[in-house]
Amino acid sequence: MYQAILHTHSGLRWIVLILIIAAIFNALNSKGRTEYSKKDRLLNLFAMVSMHLQVVIGAILSLITEKQFYNEGWMKSSASRFFGMEHILMMVIAAVLLTIGRKKAEKSEDLAKRNKTIVLWYSIGLIIILAAIPWPFRFGNGWF
Repeated sequence: MYQAILHTHSGLRWIVLILIIAAIFNALNSKGRTEYSKKDRLLNLFAMVSMHLQVVIGAILSLITEKQFYNEGWMKSSASRFFGMEHILMMVIAAVLLTIGRKKAEKSEDLAKRNKTIVLWYSIGLIIILAAIPWPFRFGNGWF
């Protein structure tokens, strides 16, 4: 069961990244448009919801692997500290930022301000997500 959840969490990462990047580019390419369409609203919503789903699956993984990371001296190991604290905290912060950004954008009446809000908050969230992803080169393992 652990492997299935881990692969789901790892694969969903790409969907989350694609949706967030698509939402940012959609907001950037909104010049000349006069309305905030259903497509815009749904893209922003799906990006946020996929991130929330990713955080929930990650929380389940954290509970399953609790003993692996939270043992004596876990803060001394960079990998244990990363997965046990840094990764979780940064991803939760990113999910909160996406939520705040989407809510602020939905409340705004001005289309230009709405899109600037999405670009700002989703970009900050994306930067945090990219910093928190356990890339293969992060712990000296290389890409392959």
